[in-house]
Amino acid sequence: MRDRPALIAVSHGTADPAGQERITALARAVRTRTPAEVLLAHVDVQSPPVGDVVAGLPRGRAAVVVPVLLSTGYHVKVDLREAAGGLPVAGALGPDERLVDVLTRRALDAGFVRGRHQVVLGAAGSTDAGAVADCRAVADRVAARLRTDVAEAYLSAARPDITDAVGAACRQDPDRPVLVLSYLLAPGYFQSRLVVEAAAAGAMVTTSPLLGESGPVPEELADLVVNRYRATVEGCSVPGRTARRPTASRC
Repeated sequence: MRDRPALIAVSHGTADPAGQERITALARAVRTRTPAEVLLAHVDVQSPPVGDVVAGLPRGRAAVVVPVLLSTGYHVKVDLREAAGGLPVAGALGPDERLVDVLTRRALDAGFVRGRHQVVLGAAGSTDAGAVADCRAVADRVAARLRTDVAEAYLSAARPDITDAVGAACRQDPDRPVLVLSYLLAPGYFQSRLVVEAAAAGAMVTTSPLLGESGPVPEELADLVVNRYRATVEGCSVPGRTARRPTASRC
């Protein structure tokens, strides 16, 4: 195990115990799929922060930072690259067909019937145009899979917001209930807001986040983290930690 680069899985972090448990469960599932050492770190709110985990690596220990984040926004482009101290940073989890698999399953489990329901993909939102484009791409892929229109909406920083998108759908076709697909990773502040705001705007139901509320972690998500790690190892020179001061990544 030690001759392989470590996999540092980095979540956003949450104060919600249920969300913390689901991220920990994802890390456990990842450990069953790779012989690499798997370390869990966070960008915000939770400990340990990614910078401390990187600094705690033995000198010369190779590692790859894998964002457990759905889109390539500020955290991936800036925060993680600064905290990685020169270690390579993999791409965000999305867009990816494995996420579409989970979202499609969530829709069907919630009772989606083509022609009967309207669908809104509910995401956290970002000021980064690339992150918003990532969400739009996922909405388009879900639409192709379900063979129906899927609008995307956001809880912050981007438009349209959840209230406007769900309200517009309800007004446009009041005979077709609105199903909101949660494009959030785990329970927490944003998932709670999504449920409340979607219901207040008239949505029939809001699905669970991608990791679910409990139970086994969807295999697609654990596989996706391992895939991002392997692709980075295969495509990059993976340096070890040589200093606490950030240096340029070789990826």
